[in-house]
Amino acid sequence: MGKLVVKRVEVRGTTRIGCRTRMGYKAGSKSPAVREMKREGLGIQYHVTDGTNHFIAQGRLDDFRHISLEPSLHPNAVNQTFVDGPVLRRAQEVLEQVPQVRGRLQLVQKGAINFDGLSFSITPTDAMFKVTIPNGDVWPASALVPFDHIEISPAAGALNYGQQLFEGMKALNTPEGNVVLFRPKENAKRAIDGAKRLGLTSVPVDYFLNAVTRVVRANRRWIPPHGKGALYIRPLLIGSGPIVGVAPAPENTFMVFVTPVGPYFKGGLTAIDLIVSEKNHRAAPGGSGSVKAGGNYAPGMMPAKEAKAAGFAEVIYLDAQEHKYVEEVGAANFFCICGNTIHTPKLTGTILPGITRASVIQIARDLGYEVIEHERVPIDFVMQNATAAFCTGTAAVISPIGSITHGDIKKIFNNGEVDPTVRILYEALTAIQTQQAEDRHGWVFPVAI
Repeated sequence: MGKLVVKRVEVRGTTRIGCRTRMGYKAGSKSPAVREMKREGLGIQYHVTDGTNHFIAQGRLDDFRHISLEPSLHPNAVNQTFVDGPVLRRAQEVLEQVPQVRGRLQLVQKGAINFDGLSFSITPTDAMFKVTIPNGDVWPASALVPFDHIEISPAAGALNYGQQLFEGMKALNTPEGNVVLFRPKENAKRAIDGAKRLGLTSVPVDYFLNAVTRVVRANRRWIPPHGKGALYIRPLLIGSGPIVGVAPAPENTFMVFVTPVGPYFKGGLTAIDLIVSEKNHRAAPGGSGSVKAGGNYAPGMMPAKEAKAAGFAEVIYLDAQEHKYVEEVGAANFFCICGNTIHTPKLTGTILPGITRASVIQIARDLGYEVIEHERVPIDFVMQNATAAFCTGTAAVISPIGSITHGDIKKIFNNGEVDPTVRILYEALTAIQTQQAEDRHGWVFPVAI
């Protein structure tokens, strides 16, 4: 591990997200230009790579004196120049302690992220995890890489035969300033089951968790403050190797990227209107309905688009054999309430085993509700007997259902308002997720930042 020589220093800055500006400073730490940088809330950051341009480490020199782990520069920042004097010397001293062969410093504006305008969409962040292996090989120790596009063969198994699965998770800031995940081991276990079903190389639980937590730490500054959203985490496992015959890809790639997202319910918890699909089905017995495979979601896009055009939020899918039993709501699990009893379809292979679903079932039982997992839940039972209904998933946590339309019949729950029981479950679950209530089952996973 030779001594690191910083040959180039990039100085970059943005006045606000999406606005690029040339800084052009060339000064020591006591110069007027550097004092101006301090007044603007800028700090020097470093980003270190090895000889093959693999991301190794990053950090920040707060006020040009102290080092702390922080993300590297946002990709929207542009332009470069050189810095000399005490700033560079101090940076070199810090970087010399890192066993790399090449590095660069970056200057970025602090506090430039607008968390008030976030939606549930993609925002490029700082770092991601990416590693590729021959199918069936052992996943190696690997470093993070800057968030960027990836190269992939047009003959990749993921592109040609849909050999791909993903997970959805969130990192949250608690009111006390802690960063936490919710039941990430369950996501890792579900991904292992899915990989076996799709002919992909399974990612061990500890390896999965390590990749996720490293990406969260590297993108700490992108986690919205408590109450303003979350850092959405997307682990991906794909057949990236080229294959023409219908067979498992010879190479697999595991990735984790993140993006800040706003609250799913802007303006508070609101009930949604659903329509039962009369002709489309999500999964069939013996298929991959229990796997979080990308191929399960594409067929639902057109039915969802048609439903929204008709004024509904989503589609309720019935079973593919008899067309009369409720299975899922779009990409969410379904529940209905009759008095003090909560009903939901059992996991029989055509329904995704949602982590939020399992958590809601346990919380409801903890609160004294009876929860019945039926082999089948007839849509007629829901339309005739249910007093409330809701669906669960990572994005919304719990979505109250205001009405269900099945053919010519429209069933309205609680006058289209949020049912009190649904609100109780939502508040109980989110309180646990943000460490505002007792975590009786050890679900919350703190991330050391």
